[in-house]
Amino acid sequence: MSAQAVIGGRTRRLLRVAAVALAVLLPATALAVAQPPSPAVAATSGWLHTDGAAIKTEAGQTYTIKAVAWFGMETSNCAPHGLWSISLDAGLASIASMGFNTIRLPFSNECLAQSSSNSINSSVNPDLVSLTPLQLMDTVIAKAKTYGLSVILDRHRPDSGAQSELWYTDRYSEKQWIADWTMLADRYKNDPTVIGADLHNEPHGQACWGCGDPARDWQAAATRAGDAVLAANPKLLIVVEGVERQGDGSSTWWGGGLADAGAKPVTLKVAGRVVYSPHDYPSTVFNQTWFQAADYPANLEGVWERNWGYLVAKGTAPVLLGEFGTKYETASDQAWLKTLVGYLGKKGISFAYWSFNPNSGDTGGLVTDDWTTKQTAKLDALAPLLGPGSTVTPAPTATPKPTATSVPKPTATPKPSPTPTATPKPTTSPAPTPKPTATATPKPTATPKPSPTPTPKPTTTPKPTTPPSGTTLTGKWMLQSAWGEGYVAEIELTATAKASGWTATWPDTSATSVVNSWGMDCTVKPKTSITCTGKDWAGSLQPGQTVRVGVQVAAPKAPTSPKLTVTAR
Repeated sequence: MSAQAVIGGRTRRLLRVAAVALAVLLPATALAVAQPPSPAVAATSGWLHTDGAAIKTEAGQTYTIKAVAWFGMETSNCAPHGLWSISLDAGLASIASMGFNTIRLPFSNECLAQSSSNSINSSVNPDLVSLTPLQLMDTVIAKAKTYGLSVILDRHRPDSGAQSELWYTDRYSEKQWIADWTMLADRYKNDPTVIGADLHNEPHGQACWGCGDPARDWQAAATRAGDAVLAANPKLLIVVEGVERQGDGSSTWWGGGLADAGAKPVTLKVAGRVVYSPHDYPSTVFNQTWFQAADYPANLEGVWERNWGYLVAKGTAPVLLGEFGTKYETASDQAWLKTLVGYLGKKGISFAYWSFNPNSGDTGGLVTDDWTTKQTAKLDALAPLLGPGSTVTPAPTATPKPTATSVPKPTATPKPSPTPTATPKPTTSPAPTPKPTATATPKPTATPKPSPTPTPKPTTTPKPTTPPSGTTLTGKWMLQSAWGEGYVAEIELTATAKASGWTATWPDTSATSVVNSWGMDCTVKPKTSITCTGKDWAGSLQPGQTVRVGVQVAAPKAPTSPKLTVTAR
């Protein structure tokens, strides 16, 4: 799923809503940082392989992957979300304490090529702000190991703006997809922390299984990519998701249909590597027909058995339920999760919960919006699968020390993808299937397609306020992310003369409260405006200095290019 998770329509798509976030970063050149001590090393699984329907360690012990997704590296932020509020160590320690043993780490091909990320608070994560997204991925993996967490890399999107039906697009070819995967496989071939490659998230629409059309045949494409990855590192698990439309004409969740995999398996040159990975969601994500059955939720096991559970029952191959999640607010959702947890436990099936992040629009996460407080009701429901968690203490956050001569410069923000749409999520309204890159005729879908909820697009950067003669400060208000319950905006301020203090105000008739802010304190005037006052490292500015400050606001919608009024003292 994705920043906005796309959950397949007819099918669900996780809407990871909006990248909540951003933080103003003090540049690495302005900081002299003492490195914090590393936490004690906990044990990870090491390299894994398959044996019939089981996943096993190198010692031959049966192993259950208990993963959770921490998304963000597939969005235009190119970094795990929440690093504007918590340290990477704190997030990993929280995940380990919940009982998970693996992180599913979504990424986009676009982010792999970027030179910087744009959502990391330098005062919380001073060692991360100067890293490229690929270096940041290195760091996430290295730190995950210290908390006893393995990593499955998840190619969630080609570009950082939208989910794709197929494994390639006009911008990102199959060749590029495979080249990036082989690069990653080679990069981590000596690190058994990285245990698997989830080749492509949620094939849907035209994607077919074993249909023979090379432009649409996901089973054939997964075979080509899997063989290429294993040529670089033959010890990885190759995680293969299903399709939406199955050979019998039925439809299910995006990536959820594996009914045809038994007869037409993905057969790789290296044996013992394939793990099939469907996705499944409750009725609040999309109201599939089986949720309306008179025998719900007793009918669910039959649905799962037909679509993917039979692979385990017949000993064909292991299954990793690659996404499932819920806000856990309705009786139907609670019944779905209870039934699913019981089924996974009874069958010994591995899983990856969606998501750790609280900013997934249709499922929420396992922590609240402060990124710290645990969602105990959800975790209690998952407890039969998770068991006791790890108690490795997170490494302390290093305190950045400004050098005597450095003037902070804003961290460069990579341009968002041309179509910065977060993974769409289904609604009850039908929507057209996006056009495929290949000239294939889509099969009709029995289940109506829900329309994706578009990921909020960052607004066009407004023009800076035009200062009258003698004005000390100019400012730009920039929307970074928005979803149904809030938004994140940054303000970039440039001083033309010394300013010992400043305030910034913009109209916002929807805001209810300020959730978080950095570089400033903010207050809401109900149904009118938000006013912020500079503080800490952004409290005063020297001539020629530019800083970025930010705020997370609770609101049903974000203002559109509001007029920013900046006053210097």
